[in-house]
Amino acid sequence: MVDLILLFEVHQPLRIKPFIGTPPGSKVEDPLELFDWDLNWIVFDRVAENVYIRASKIVLEALREIEEFKVTFSISGIALELMRRRAPQALELLRDIASTGRAEFMAQTYYHSLAWFIDIEEFTSQILDHVKLVEELLGYKPTSAENTEFIYNNDVACALHNMGFKATVTEGVDWIPGFKGPNHVYEAYTCPIRVLTRNYRLSDDIGFRFSLKTWDQYPLTADKYASWLSKSHGDVILVALDYETFGEHQRPETGIYEFLKWLPRESIKAGVGFATVTEAALRHRPVGALDIPPWNTISWADERDLSAWLGNEVQRLGLDVLKTLYSYAKAIGGSALRAWRLYSLSDHFYYQATKMGPAGEVHSYFNPYRSPYKAQIVYHVALKILEEHLVRLARADYCRFLERFRAPTSLCYHITLSDSLLEACSLKELGEVLEKLPKHIAEEHVAKGYIDKWVREVLLAEGGLEYVRSMCPSLTPVYPSTI
Repeated sequence: MVDLILLFEVHQPLRIKPFIGTPPGSKVEDPLELFDWDLNWIVFDRVAENVYIRASKIVLEALREIEEFKVTFSISGIALELMRRRAPQALELLRDIASTGRAEFMAQTYYHSLAWFIDIEEFTSQILDHVKLVEELLGYKPTSAENTEFIYNNDVACALHNMGFKATVTEGVDWIPGFKGPNHVYEAYTCPIRVLTRNYRLSDDIGFRFSLKTWDQYPLTADKYASWLSKSHGDVILVALDYETFGEHQRPETGIYEFLKWLPRESIKAGVGFATVTEAALRHRPVGALDIPPWNTISWADERDLSAWLGNEVQRLGLDVLKTLYSYAKAIGGSALRAWRLYSLSDHFYYQATKMGPAGEVHSYFNPYRSPYKAQIVYHVALKILEEHLVRLARADYCRFLERFRAPTSLCYHITLSDSLLEACSLKELGEVLEKLPKHIAEEHVAKGYIDKWVREVLLAEGGLEYVRSMCPSLTPVYPSTI
């Protein structure tokens, strides 16, 4: 009997308000003020009612009535936060679903973010923070995890394995070396973690084609779909789709609720079993290893690559800026790091994709700005406001910031000698570099103002090195007496 894994992805974006075309005297200092909370609440409240409450009631009823039925959820920390604040009934339904003992809750990046491309420690921190939240709100400790939007390569798999997870999921991409089809369990190429791959055809039949009247299989009924499942070859079928499919992307009048209600019953009648992600991953022997190096990273979006978020130069520039600002937000901590993390949501980059054809239509559907170019402007203006906010916070408690700050490699102070390259990424390292330098080179860097310029522009001092010495004498290293 083939195992059907129903995996529901749950996430709600936080949209940024367009701070363009405003009066010249307008100014926003707190980057959190840029979020369009009115729109975010309107959308979330509607989705909570139509999906997180109505669809969850159907799932809970099936779990209580059908002993063989099982389901898996992957819910972002942002979505859980919003439920706790705006839809406690939705959260209570998830608790009831968890209490049945036949639902799994996966871990993911707390902010459904692009943290993987920023910093491995941040990626790890977000996933562990998410695990804590799931335990706190749902009483469940995740045993499997995924990267945002099924973004996956060998290194992602090893990072999740090192955190103790037993299984992960990604897209079933036909060109993967050694790929034998989506309906099998695999092992990661470099780490002993099990991998399930999404059957995108069967998943998209529900997610995208369910209400498409020009589709030759319209209308899609639960018994028809169950017959397709029963005829599928392999050990497992991972059907993964946005939970918002049930009542939001596919509206109630399409019959999507009835489909969800009858799918478990018709599947069992057709001889299809159910399993959760971890259960299925450990139950079946892997048929091979998936070798996906970083330069061939895959996802479940568009062309199954990274182009949905990093496909154009403006998106990549935004990621570079976000990565630079991370070093400052991390050193400041607290509300600054929280603000930075809210700007790391993958949705901000998704809206900026300049796609054509079917992929472009999907991006346009989700884009609150109705234009990728407007989304690009909005995000980069917001990043500039975030940058100015971080500078103010760093200078407000400068010595603490200076003690914790280490610049990204691109902003480190570099000195090239005949036989070596010296690098300083913090105030302490600057002192160490200056001590190693020949006297005449050290004097030259001081005299020409190179060091003062770096201290002002990278370490955010309001003056040069002498200013730093006067402000934070306990942090200033001992320099050669000539400097």
